[in-house]
Amino acid sequence: MSLDASQVHGAVQTLTQSSDTLFLLLGAIMVFLMHAGFAFLEVGTVRHKNQVNALVKILADFGISALAYFFIGYWVAYGANFFADAETLSQGNGYELVKFFFLLTFAAAIPAIVSGGIAERARFYPVLIATFFTVGLVYPVFEGMIWNGNFGLQEWFETQFGYGFHDFAGSVVVHGVGGWIALVAVLFLGMRKGRVRAGKHTNFAPSNIPFLALGAWILCVGWFGFNVMSAQTLDGISGLVAMNSLMAMVGGIVAALIAGKNDPGFIHNGPLAGLVAVCAGSDLMHPIGALITGSVAGVLFVFLFTYLQNKTKIDDVLGVWPLHGVCGAWGGIAAGIFGSQSLGGLGGVSLTVQILGTLAGIFVAVVGALAVYGIINSITGLRLSEEDEYKGADLAIHRITSTNEE
Repeated sequence: MSLDASQVHGAVQTLTQSSDTLFLLLGAIMVFLMHAGFAFLEVGTVRHKNQVNALVKILADFGISALAYFFIGYWVAYGANFFADAETLSQGNGYELVKFFFLLTFAAAIPAIVSGGIAERARFYPVLIATFFTVGLVYPVFEGMIWNGNFGLQEWFETQFGYGFHDFAGSVVVHGVGGWIALVAVLFLGMRKGRVRAGKHTNFAPSNIPFLALGAWILCVGWFGFNVMSAQTLDGISGLVAMNSLMAMVGGIVAALIAGKNDPGFIHNGPLAGLVAVCAGSDLMHPIGALITGSVAGVLFVFLFTYLQNKTKIDDVLGVWPLHGVCGAWGGIAAGIFGSQSLGGLGGVSLTVQILGTLAGIFVAVVGALAVYGIINSITGLRLSEEDEYKGADLAIHRITSTNEE
């Protein structure tokens, strides 16, 4: 029996929809797995008495993030909600539902980033409250501005400069915003006890380098879902994004290896710095541009983290502000540099707009974080008592340690 044209068209459309749904679902799963990477990176960096807390925080933050984004954040960013019946929601093979899952994993990266900065001295439930409001309100405001055209910012960029702000996979929208929110939270919490002795800064050594390395490896692998699958459909997939992600990662590794003088902590954070930076322009840059972008990010992370830990009172435990905040901002700007046709990129991007859009992301993150963490700090306080901090968050909050010996 022959099929008419409408039947063939319907079959092809169904196949396309189901393929796109599966494609995005796999991406969502890969980015979801990255949260295990955040967890183990923190577990390996903090002291033994705070390892359980690191694991619990990341998972609890994801649960709170899912609720905040489902009921509030997704609506703020995209004007969509899930209060229709299941039959309506599942239309088109449930693609819109999987899209929500994918974008949720991005949103939930915000508190996962913050967690590494405020480790070892933050109270548990006040931080979860902050997670709800940053994922439900602060992050979606900027996400919607850039990825959904809310508030007319992108339209204004296009009218004034000919191009909108380009952030393909979230150097600024996700990482930059998360990093600058973390900086505000870190400043509210202050330094950990014992960091300054006899007027000199003391650095606490990572508790478990294998766990730290495991976290970095999980993040690196998952990042290819983060970047490549930001296309969100099969017909938009680009090998250029994968290649540029690879080259930026390699640039970060080598730069951190050299600048960090073989330090394993720097070497395992170097690729993450490169991957953060390349997110924005990974679909535009030439691979050599991506290599340079990642290399600059690796150096930025090493020198800024070293300076913060040894010269300032900013006690950012995992260095999430330099890694995500600064390298994310660099990535937004780098997209305007290496995305240009004159430097081998595909073009369609303005350096001026990239700078302005990056500054806008920093502004939204800082103002939003000041409001959220400032209010919570004034009402309940954000920091553990001195006694609880001395005991460690594992015993003080969870009543258990990571090993039987402790």
